[in-house]
Amino acid sequence: MGTSSGAMHPSSTVSGTSTPQVAPNKRIRLALLDDHEVLLDSLSSWIYANAPDFDLVLSASSWLQLVHSQNFPTDLVFLDFQLKEPVSIEARVRTCRAAGAKVIVLTSLDSQESEDRAMAAGAAAFMSKTRSMREVMVVARAVMGLASDPGLQKDWRPLPGGAMKQQAPKLSAGEVEALRLYVSGLSTVEVGAAMGVQYETAKTYLRRVREKYAKVDRPASKKADLIRRAAEDGYLK
Repeated sequence: MGTSSGAMHPSSTVSGTSTPQVAPNKRIRLALLDDHEVLLDSLSSWIYANAPDFDLVLSASSWLQLVHSQNFPTDLVFLDFQLKEPVSIEARVRTCRAAGAKVIVLTSLDSQESEDRAMAAGAAAFMSKTRSMREVMVVARAVMGLASDPGLQKDWRPLPGGAMKQQAPKLSAGEVEALRLYVSGLSTVEVGAAMGVQYETAKTYLRRVREKYAKVDRPASKKADLIRRAAEDGYLK
């Protein structure tokens, strides 16, 4: 996984479940599970240095080390999809969820089947290890109901030399409200209920938002990408 602000990778899925807002001064207790110790050390060092709103209390290189730790469960677990241990991703995600932890699955197996298995088991997000850590943390903050880090935007992929600032699409009031609710963690059904409109109306608002971003060459087809667009344009609170 890249630990800088490298190029965006298309593979990323975020669950549409509702996420309560976290108190501004509350640090999120975070655990990492990856059996590649060099990568584990790299991720740990990056989080310590760059994510002060997360408290990394557990770094484990095996499933048993994770679940037997006195610091488990945590608020959030970054879970490697593929481990050497014969414990399925479904069992690992469900165990973490049953203990009260949210789960983001990080993977080098960038396939639809892997994504479907992780999300069906209850993962909050599924992300490729080719994504930069800054992008992973944007999704982690959204999953945990934290405000986006104002320092993130300047560290994301820079525009080519001489390029103009990215154009923000003109969104209607309804589209803005639907976008804010959706990237806060609500499902499309919940967005409609919160706005007092039908599901199809909420779905149309979000479809139009995606279309408008696509027209200004800022893709937002996946929820993780839409979260990034919202953060860039100041919609992510």
